[in-house]
Formats: sequence, C-alpha cells, structure tokens
Amino acid sequence: MKVPMLDLSEQYATLRDEMLQTLDEVMKSSRFILGDNVKKLEQDVATYSNVPYGIGVANGSDALHIALQASGITAGDEVITTPFTFFATAGAIARCNATPVFVDIDPVTFNIDPARIEEKITDKTKAIMPVHLYGQCSDMDPIMEIAKKHNLYVIEDAAQAIGATYKGNTVGQLSDAATYSFFPTKNLGAYGDAGMIVTKHEDLAEKMRVIRVHGSKPKYYHHVLGYNSRLDEMQAAILNVKFPHLNDWSEKRRKIANRYTELLKASLGEQVVTPVEVEGNYHVFHQYTIRVEKRDELQKFLGEQGVSTMIYYPQPLHLQPVFKDLGYKEGDFPITEKAAKEAISLPMFPELTEEQQKYVVECVTKFYQ
Repeated sequence: MKVPMLDLSEQYATLRDEMLQTLDEVMKSSRFILGDNVKKLEQDVATYSNVPYGIGVANGSDALHIALQASGITAGDEVITTPFTFFATAGAIARCNATPVFVDIDPVTFNIDPARIEEKITDKTKAIMPVHLYGQCSDMDPIMEIAKKHNLYVIEDAAQAIGATYKGNTVGQLSDAATYSFFPTKNLGAYGDAGMIVTKHEDLAEKMRVIRVHGSKPKYYHHVLGYNSRLDEMQAAILNVKFPHLNDWSEKRRKIANRYTELLKASLGEQVVTPVEVEGNYHVFHQYTIRVEKRDELQKFLGEQGVSTMIYYPQPLHLQPVFKDLGYKEGDFPITEKAAKEAISLPMFPELTEEQQKYVVECVTKFYQ
C-alpha cells in the first residue's frame, strides 16, 4: 500500500465544479488585484478569529514580516521566539534587522515554554512571537501576562493553527496580531502562496495595509518603506470556496489523530510518544507528530513500505548556519535539540482512510518489534 503524507486530489474532486465556476467568474470580472474575493476572505477570516481586521498578503512569511514592521520592530530590537519552528519565524525577525532571541520548548507540546521567557527579556526586547506548532496553541495566558508586565507586543505565528483555540479564545483574540499561512499543504490551503494577518488594533491594521502596497497611501505617495505583498484575487477565490469546509476538515483531522493514538498505544504502548492535547485547547492537527527512538531508521523503513513521512524540523534554528553570528551552540536548548532528533510526522489529511492508518501503524509496529 502507498500512503502519501498529503493527498489533495480527493478534496479537489469534491470542490471541482464550484472551484472552476468561481475562478471563471474572477477571470470574467478582470479584477485580479485586491478585489471582492480578497475583501470577503479578509472579513470572513477576521470574524472567524473574533477580531475586526484581516489583511491579506502574499504568503505566511510576509505576514510575519509585515506584522513585525507594523509593530515598529527595527534594527537593534530583540524578539523572543522558539528555535523549534520553520525558518520563516526567525527569518522575519532578522529581515527587520532585529535579533531573534530563542527560548527552549515545552517537551509535551513542542511550543515555547513560557516559564523560560522572562529571563531572556532585556531593555532591547520589543515583542514575543510564540508559534502554535503542529496545530496546538501555545500557553498564551502567561505569555500575555509577561508581555503586559514588560510592555511588549505579542504576535502569534499561527501558520499551522487556523481554527485552533486556547481556553475558548481563538487565535489572534488575545494577542496584538496573528499570522496565517495558506500554503497548499496547510489546513486551509490555496493553490499557491497566500497569507493573512488578523488583528484587533485598527492602527496596526492600517499600517499593514499600507506596507503591503509599497508603503503608499494614497497611491504613488510613499511615507514608509513597504513592499509588494498582496493576496492574489485568484487565490482568495479558491480559499473562499474552501473556507466553509474548514471546521469539518478540522474535526476529521481530530478523529484521525485520536485513531492514530489509540492504534499506536494498543500496539506499542510507551515505545511511541503520541501527541497530547492540553486541557482547554482545541488542537487542529496540522501534523500528527510522534516522538520515537531510532527516528531516522524508522523513516527509512516506512519509506520502503510505501509510507511517506516528514521530519519537522531536523535542525533547530539556533544551530542554523545563517544564525551562527548569534553565538548559540549545541546544548543551549536541550529539549529542542532532543525533539529535533526524535520527532516524525505521520500522514495526515482529512481524507486519510482508516485502512491507510492501520497500515501506517502496522508498519511502525513492525519496525519496533
């Protein structure tokens, strides 16, 4: 049996007629930049996030950068974040000529450990950027308390967590801003690059809108140095077709995750560390990530059995060559470094069948037995 990490073909097949009709309407309208589809998606995603403002941008990486720039992050500033995440998180900080300051993670959730944040705060610290990794929110209450105490911005990297909640609060509801990625593999994915920022602050929203169009307002009059990062009208139209299905897809992901956990526990017990949904959280399982010994050998074996897997992320950010000037070394963040050697993500998408899941678990079991 072949089990892909992700298969978008069945999802497209169920939406194909509506998708083609919607795209045809966009082409007939001849409105391809910041049109009605973008406006609708911005409003719908903002409402979904329980905040008033959504700003569509070209991709999730730009969303992070624009949110930081609108918050006034600039050269000499420091932003506290996690070393266990995709490069874009720290890359956006560095692109503002600011310094990413890393904090080790919680071993259960893989998210930033709030108990380690305050000791890293200096007079240069201007913001905290938690990442809701794999679809589960970071522990936001203590993060927001620290931010309030030290007058810091909080920008949530929610690229993997649209629809996730924390103690009844949606992503973006507690913080100053949150960013989404609509990369095709995400829970709500476009057919190309796309992203969005949501915020409850009108002044930040206005700055973000200006930054995404070369810093101009009105057109051809430039008061800040922005760049071209507009959410494409075609991608917005695609996302508008998909958006009404997001909650259903999230529930299917959760059922798949529960089935994985039941099957793995039944066959391997404590040999595999399965994901934990923290009490009060609603986990949307962008990935189903386990921790195992002999991770690389397991991945090779599963590949030979036709099971696709991914390792997110094999090299932590503090050990990336591009950040060598920050002065970090191996051993600085032992929990992160251990996770980077043990974490492996199994196939996860709403259309994954029970038969496919059983085969994946059978293969994992076969390897360890």
